[in-house]
Amino acid sequence: MRKTILIVEDYADARSFMKFLIESYGYRTLEASNGQQAVETVQQEHPDLVLMDLAMPVMDGLTATRIIRGCDGTARLPIIAVTAHGKSFYKQALEAGCDDLINKPIDFVAFEPFLNQYLGH
Repeated sequence: MRKTILIVEDYADARSFMKFLIESYGYRTLEASNGQQAVETVQQEHPDLVLMDLAMPVMDGLTATRIIRGCDGTARLPIIAVTAHGKSFYKQALEAGCDDLINKPIDFVAFEPFLNQYLGH
């Protein structure tokens, strides 16, 4: 069975691009446009990895990550913060429960190996 990645991003164009890229690597994708949808999707769909934008409407990514980490069965779920704000949010992301942080724009050369590292490939 293919591994599933939840893309949490409020901009539809960025979400669509990430979806295209991730699916070209052979992964299945789910999408959420805000943190509240991310929490609900994690609880219902149990993805193998979450790419969590930090700045979103309704609920930001740090809050969503804290809530997800409080749910049963999510301790080993890799949550990767995705931000255009650079490494300035790295400490906050880790404190909220993220496993790592990647910057926007995404480095296409490094992205697939990065995902594989967290998905055990």
